[in-house]
Amino acid sequence: MMKTQSARPQERALLIQVVIGHQSREEAADSLAELERLADTAGAVVLGSITQRRDRPDPAFFIGQGKLAEIQLAGREAKANLLIFDNELSPVQVNNLDLAAGIKVIDRTELILQIFARRARTSESQIQVELAQLQYLASRIPVSVKQARFSGGIGMRGPGESPFQLRRLPMMARITILKRKLKEIQKRRALTRSRRPWPVVCLVGYTNAGKSTLLNALTAADAYVDDRLFATLDTKSRLVYLPDQRQVMLTDTVGFIRHLPHGLVASFRSTLEEIGEADLLLIVTDSSHRYVREQIQVVLATLKDMQAGGVASLLLLNKADRPEAAARLPDLQREYPAALVVSALEHQGLILLKERMAALVKSVIPA
Repeated sequence: MMKTQSARPQERALLIQVVIGHQSREEAADSLAELERLADTAGAVVLGSITQRRDRPDPAFFIGQGKLAEIQLAGREAKANLLIFDNELSPVQVNNLDLAAGIKVIDRTELILQIFARRARTSESQIQVELAQLQYLASRIPVSVKQARFSGGIGMRGPGESPFQLRRLPMMARITILKRKLKEIQKRRALTRSRRPWPVVCLVGYTNAGKSTLLNALTAADAYVDDRLFATLDTKSRLVYLPDQRQVMLTDTVGFIRHLPHGLVASFRSTLEEIGEADLLLIVTDSSHRYVREQIQVVLATLKDMQAGGVASLLLLNKADRPEAAARLPDLQREYPAALVVSALEHQGLILLKERMAALVKSVIPA
């Protein structure tokens, strides 16, 4: 069980996972472990987990009636006050589960939204998060359905407070205002990019792959680093001097994750546009992670969805200093022969990385 350092009263959560179809046991276990880390990042104490395998979700409760009774009993015995589903629930399912369980119910998407709300620091990222939250809530307001909601805690932060009592019209008006503000930010970013004299290199990758640590190692920046998912949402850019005397602008970006809410991708468009217009992408991966290959595929798929699949890229097998990486790196190097093995934490492989960056940037933008 994961611990948090917060002194404030913590929510006590049970994790619920419904494995649909032919998902392997190992993949399901990794998704549940990731959900636990997300819950920890959001400040919840995880009391345990309950899993059910089904061919298809129940339309009313997502889970079966027998499993619902098991969850109700487990919640009472553990004194849980929050259920977090590792699935995306419909508004009706959330409503039914709220009423049946008698405690607050959120899904993976809402949990990620709340983490973003907690971690946003700059005015831009706060606008982006608020927009994503409001769009999410506006799409989920039940019509003529009794809704049990509970005050405070995860799932109710910022614009999420008492969401089902809010009227759609004021929400849509606020969404229009936020979209207008982000459009202005996009224009300013585009103008800044057009005037920038340096090639742009973006750090992209799965959340907690070590992007901010690598930015610090290459540039002596002071980007915030934490061994939690989505440690930072705010982009940070620094100049890097390459061996050929050329300078490039190195930019950190928000991490990707499986089932990243579409609203977040859309809301963070002004930030993520930097990726699509970069001259080079450094795809940072955690080579010590058991499912590093699956994480690479999530990143590549997300880049494709963002129309950034054609940008020149270099795969970095990071965290090579970890004992778990030693057994995986030989196979990974055979599968990805062009990849570089690095350790941002220990500054391993960074000289060769700068040489490769210089060669790749030169091939894209000749000096």
